[in-house]
This record gives sequence, C-alpha cells and structure tokens, in this order.
Amino acid sequence: MSGASLAVPRNEKDKTTTTDQNPPPNARQQQAAVGGDVMGSLRVIELQLVAFITVFSASGLVPLLDLVFPAFASAYLIALSRLAFPAHGNSSSGSQELFRGGKFFRFYVVVGTTIGLFLPLAYVLGGFARGDEDAVRCTTPHLFLLSFQILTENVISGLSMFSSPVRALVPLLYTVKRLFLIIDWINDAWFNKTLPANAEVKDAAWYWFGRVLAVANLAYFASNLFCFLIPLFLPRAFERYFKERDEIQGKMAEDKRSAAASKSESKSMAKKAD
Repeated sequence: MSGASLAVPRNEKDKTTTTDQNPPPNARQQQAAVGGDVMGSLRVIELQLVAFITVFSASGLVPLLDLVFPAFASAYLIALSRLAFPAHGNSSSGSQELFRGGKFFRFYVVVGTTIGLFLPLAYVLGGFARGDEDAVRCTTPHLFLLSFQILTENVISGLSMFSSPVRALVPLLYTVKRLFLIIDWINDAWFNKTLPANAEVKDAAWYWFGRVLAVANLAYFASNLFCFLIPLFLPRAFERYFKERDEIQGKMAEDKRSAAASKSESKSMAKKAD
C-alpha cells in the first residue's frame, strides 16, 4: 500500500548468500524451504486479492471509471518500462529493494494495512449485515483499487522487466486516485448522512465508526503520499536506476577500451614478429 511490498525484501535469502557464497547442502535446503514458504504465502495472498477484486467488480458498486483505471495504469506502466525507463540487463533480485526501514517503518506499514484494508473490509461486511447501502457504496471503490494496487506491486516486484522507477510509480498512481475516492467517502459520511435523534447506542457507534475510519484513511494515505512516496520512495528509485545505468555505461566503456588496447597490442606483436 505504501510501497511496502516493493520496499521490503521478499525473503532473506540474499543476506545468506552474501555472507557465504557456498553454503552447505543443509543450508541450501533450508533456504529453498524458506523461499518456498514465502512464495507460497505470496500466492495465497494474491489469490485472496484476486477473489476480492472479482467480488467487488461483480457487485456493481464500483463505478466504471474506477474499474477501467487498473487497465489504464497497467498499460501506462508497461509503456514506461519499454520506452522511458527500460530495465537494466544486470539487475538482480537483490537490487529490487528500494527502501528498507526499521521497526518503526514496519509498524507504519501494519497500521496502514489495518486502516486501509482490514477495517474498511470489516466496515463493508458490517454494512451488508446492517443493510447500510451507503457505507458499502462509498467504501467498495477504495477497497477495489487498494486490492489491485497490492496485487500489482506483488506481481511487478517479481518481474525483472520493470525498472525501479516504474515499480515506484505503482503505489504513487493508485494512492493519488484513491485519495479522490476517500474524499468522496468523507463527503458522504460527514455531510450526506445524518444520525437520528433517537438513535440507539450501537447505531451511533456504527455512525461514528464510519466517520472516523474515513478521516483516518485520508490522514494516513495523504501523509503517505506527501511525506513518504514523493520525497523519499520515488527519488530513491530514480537514484538507484540512474546509478545502475551509469555503472553499466562505465563498464561498457572500460570493456571497449580494454578491447581496443588488446587489439592494438596484438597488432604491434604481429609487426614485431614480421
């Protein structure tokens, strides 16, 4: 959601291989088992996201423009990866890591997942149970795009054809789009819905839960966009990309100089032999 799936390594295998280039067979088996568990869990998460996307799409609660947005974003990202920011040939899985934070960053990601995904999903399910169509209608587009964003991040982070700037643009594009949906959600929760004067305690609690949840989503994702994605995450992705490009160009120039020097040396040796 905040680029966490792109920022945090998918497994710890790279750390082990850097410290020991030739691990024993047992260590390799353990690494393979850990990698298999991680990839298996990622596949389960992706299947769950696909299920959410399918349900939200079939519910008829997501507007047409929001349904089309993932297709437009995917086509735009593919075009950028081909035309503007092609991936470098030597980029390895270890270089996929763009931003790595400490415990506070992990806590920040967990808070965002809770506020942006779990609580809105519970709010939608509660809206179905209570017959609150407004709650379901206002929250479903946000959940639909957020599910598509997480799915896209997980898929793109495993493909070498996408460079770091392209991968960093995924949460940026989706966050900007979802902020408009969250503003509509706030407008509906705070200005279009009213609480009856004789409402019960559970109805008042549900009413204020929707209001506070909408404001919390706006506060979190707005701060995520303006305090993390734009000033930190995106510049680091471009810095990584252009640094790798300069290293590749420098290596190619050095190889050309070496080839030219060896060629001239062979010619001189041939003349001496004559």
